[in-house]
Amino acid sequence: MSAFEKSLRVAVAAITVLVSVGAAVVSAQGPWVAPPEAKALKNPVKGIGNAKKTVETNCVSCHGPGGKGDGPAAAALPPPKPANWTSDAVQKESDGEIFWKMSNGRGAMPPWKHLPENERWELVNYIRTLKGK
Repeated sequence: MSAFEKSLRVAVAAITVLVSVGAAVVSAQGPWVAPPEAKALKNPVKGIGNAKKTVETNCVSCHGPGGKGDGPAAAALPPPKPANWTSDAVQKESDGEIFWKMSNGRGAMPPWKHLPENERWELVNYIRTLKGK
């Protein structure tokens, strides 16, 4: 079994636990709206750096290899399902809104504040590369 497959199994197991614990809370949540101050945040980073590798390691199990929200763990998650990064809805959000959501998480989406700020901005830039795919 490859390291990627092991990581994927661990991620799926962790998500299953999150679903079991948080299903009632997640289903009671309304639309996910970033606060006004997040919308105004400006992205200070150019380029994607190692974001593709970060996505492959941390995000593919839920968001899928193409960022469409169709990863193998997504089916087990209660609403709201993982975001489709290629969608108009996500692409119309400001960089600050995406950064804030990624940093803070909600429901089954964990907060990623442990990633350096620079890497989170690179992830925002990577999500932008998926527009229209």
